[in-house]
Amino acid sequence: MSSAFPPLEPRGSVLGDEVYQLLGQAIIDGTLAPGQRLRDQDLAADLGVSRTPVREALQRLEFSGVVEVLPARFTRVSAPTDKSQSDLFELVGYLMGITLHMSLARCDDETHARLVGEADTLVAASLADDYEALIAASIDFFTQLTFASGNTAVLKFMREAQIAIRRNLRAWRPGVACPIHRSDLYQQFRDAVARRDATTGEAVLREIHGLGRAAAETVDG
Repeated sequence: MSSAFPPLEPRGSVLGDEVYQLLGQAIIDGTLAPGQRLRDQDLAADLGVSRTPVREALQRLEFSGVVEVLPARFTRVSAPTDKSQSDLFELVGYLMGITLHMSLARCDDETHARLVGEADTLVAASLADDYEALIAASIDFFTQLTFASGNTAVLKFMREAQIAIRRNLRAWRPGVACPIHRSDLYQQFRDAVARRDATTGEAVLREIHGLGRAAAETVDG
């Protein structure tokens, strides 16, 4: 593990966040694999920091579900289950729809244009039938959407959940397998975003995610 992380340069109060982000990214990209044991003293030595920010980071990662602690035994990277992933996909699908309402109602024209551009990228990735590009575009869109909402509760939730979301989304697949139909839905979604029509956008988004199909079918007429 000593070669996995470069030493951090302490930057005061943000050091704990730096450790959290670095360990979280290592879990996302597999540098720290499911089942791998995490020893705070080893991680602290690798990063060149005290054990306190490492322990704080591990507690946050445990709260988000990507790390598990077995009392009096050890701490390790958790392994995603089918249930944990499906639950997260469902949450993200519904949360994106709720956030869409807040964001489209209050974002300025510049932010709105960025959201439309991100939606264009979603359409392009779907047309190319490129799941990796589609996942990356979905993360980028949801990130922009979260900030555009201006809602501190959503921002705080996403700050703590984003590592678990990003790790699990690597296994996500749209609820619509046919690239033609799926891309048509993404185009409908993009057009709804452009019109600031959150109601239609949410319904189409749920169809894409395999949620609330009946509501989305009404959009198709």
